[in-house]
Formats: sequence, C-alpha cells, structure tokens
Amino acid sequence: MPNSSTYFLPQGFRTAGIHCGIKSNQSARDLAVFLSESDCIAAGVFTTNKVCGAPVQISRERVPGENVRAIVINSGNSNACTGEQGLADARTMTARIAEEINSPAESVLVCSTGVIGVPLPVERICDHVPELFENLGETPEHLQHAAQAMMTTDTFPKIISRYVNLDGGTITLTGVAKGAAMIAPNMATMLGVVMSDVKLTPAQAEDLLPIAVNQSFNCISVEGHTSTSDTVLLMANGQSNVGLDDKGDLAQFQAAVTTLCTDLAHMIIRDAEGAEHFITVDVEGARTFEDAEKIAHEVANDVLVKTAVTGNDPNWGRIVSACGRTGCIESEAEVSLAINNHAVFKKGKPVNFDENVVSKAMKTGEVILDITLNQGNGRWRIWTCDLTSEYVRLNSEYTT
Repeated sequence: MPNSSTYFLPQGFRTAGIHCGIKSNQSARDLAVFLSESDCIAAGVFTTNKVCGAPVQISRERVPGENVRAIVINSGNSNACTGEQGLADARTMTARIAEEINSPAESVLVCSTGVIGVPLPVERICDHVPELFENLGETPEHLQHAAQAMMTTDTFPKIISRYVNLDGGTITLTGVAKGAAMIAPNMATMLGVVMSDVKLTPAQAEDLLPIAVNQSFNCISVEGHTSTSDTVLLMANGQSNVGLDDKGDLAQFQAAVTTLCTDLAHMIIRDAEGAEHFITVDVEGARTFEDAEKIAHEVANDVLVKTAVTGNDPNWGRIVSACGRTGCIESEAEVSLAINNHAVFKKGKPVNFDENVVSKAMKTGEVILDITLNQGNGRWRIWTCDLTSEYVRLNSEYTT
C-alpha cells in the first residue's frame, strides 16, 4: 500500500471519498469526486468492448473538452447493461455534482465500477452529495479516501504523485487507478484518473493520453477479459501557468505521463486477484510489431502458462505452443525462450537446464519470459500474473 506522505494533489484540485450505501459494508467508501476549482482541458480513453456502461457513453460524449470541472465515481455498481434508465442515472449523477459547483452538467465526467446489470441507486448517491462536498480537501488523506472509494476487489488504493521539472517551471502530476481483475488490453475493468496543473491545449491532451495508455494500461492482462467500464481520464487545469510550447517540454511531459500510467498499471497486476507472480512477457524479433503483440498476448492470457507459473514449473512447452497457435511463426525452429534469464529452448530445440534452479528463480514471484524469434524487428512487452485457486474462488463468488 502506498505511503500517504509520497502523494499529493496538483494546484487547484480537491478530492473526497465517502460511503453512500452502494456497498453493504458500512466502512467501505463507494463514492468519490475529483474536483478542480477552475476549468480543465480533459481527454479520455475508453473500453473497446461494444457492451459498455452508461457512464462510458456519457463521458465519451464530453471529451475532449475545455471546460471540465469534475469527475464523479461510484464503486459497487457498474451501471452497465441498464438501458435508457442507466443513461438517465449517469446524467443525473453529473447534474447533481454540477449543481454543487454551479456549472453545467456537461462539465462533469462520470465513471462507475462494480456489478453489471443492477439498477444504480442514483437517489442514494444524490442524497450523499452534500456529505461528499463537506469532505472535500487537498491533503494526502483526502486523495487516499477518493482512491479507496473507487475500489472493488482491490486490496489497496493505487496512487502516484510526481513533480516534473520543465523549462518553464515545475508542474505536478498525480494519478489514481483501480483494478484487480477483468483486466485485458484495450483496456479492462479498470478506472484511471490523471490530474495535472500543467497548461495543455485540447489537441495536446488528446494526443498525450492515448500514447500513454497504449504503452501502459494496454500492456497489462490478468485473464484477457475486456470489461464494460474501463476508462482513463486526464484533467489539466493550467494553474501552474507552465505550458508545453517547447517540443522538449512536450516530450518530457509525455514521458512523465506514460511512466506514471505504467507504474499504475504495474500496481494493478501486482494486486490482481489471488496473484502470486508478476510476469513480464517480452517478445523480440517478430516480423512486425503487430505479430509481436499478438504473440505476447497469447502467452500472457494462456491459462496453462499461468498455472505453470503458479506452480513455479518451467514448462516451456506450453509457452512455445502458445506462440505457434498465433499463426505468426512457421515452425518452432523460429523460437527461442528464456525464463528468468535461463535458456530453456533455442531455435526449435530444448536446452539442457536445471529445472530446480529455474523453479527456484520463479519462486521469487518475479517471472520474465523472453521469447526471441529470428524473423525481423518486431517487439512487444506485456505484463500479466499467474492464475491461482484464490482467483477462481473470488470470481466464482462475486455476485453470490
């Protein structure tokens, strides 16, 4: 769990997180707001699942935007597959928050996460908005409370704050995310909020965020299930008065946002339901980047590969087989594989290795699968986790 002394809010932002009664546990926060005291440039990246929640549809209509003031998030109910009533409820949530800040409803974005197909208790949410605003603040504790209110099966809030020194001055960048399962590229049942006091143009925000997401949240997978709710939103209010007019500053800020999102993505994998191993799948030497990505995803999402890692079993056959069924290789002769820097398969042939040594290396909980092909320059990296009996238990009991 992050140390609260290591995170902070950018200038002009306040947050809050309270319990409004969606979750049965009275001590569990389930309603959050991220608020800027001035208008923000905002951008968003959303799930590619055609079955998407009402909040995704409403927020997608409102970004990119130049006058966004707040994001309201509830957990415990995804407001997905709830029809026209779900859309009306999502709009009601934003209108109620907008009323508190004397702004148009369109200036508020909305996210929901939790159980699918259950009507949202929107009246309960709206009744607790005054309490939500009474708890607004700018301390690390206020930020932590908001992050906790986004959580479903997460075991800790995921928060990162950084200062970024640019030629024009120093800006602050803070990100919050939730997610522990139903995680897959493009994206997953995850939510992310990135806040900054940098001055952005709408075009800069719209370019920056997808690049960061593609190299971070789109490179993680727990079980390959793309969800209905996943959303990453960026808000920048410009209160630092530091812009990105210089190309070097723009590149530096892009790198900072990408690194922040990558670190949050790693937190999601390390908190994956029941996970005991953090797995990095590296593919190099494919014909194209698209082929490398396809192979990496196939290996990362393979149940037999995941369970072998759970047992610290260097079963290279499962990994090589997963590469073969992608259609991206002609034969196993094009494949070499190392597990935690121990060669186990080279150009189509097994390598003599000490299984006990490799197994011991896997028991550290950090597993690197290096897949090298001899086809071209395509490469891709994806982060995933193992699959344990605890994951099965948690997901077999999710709604019952």
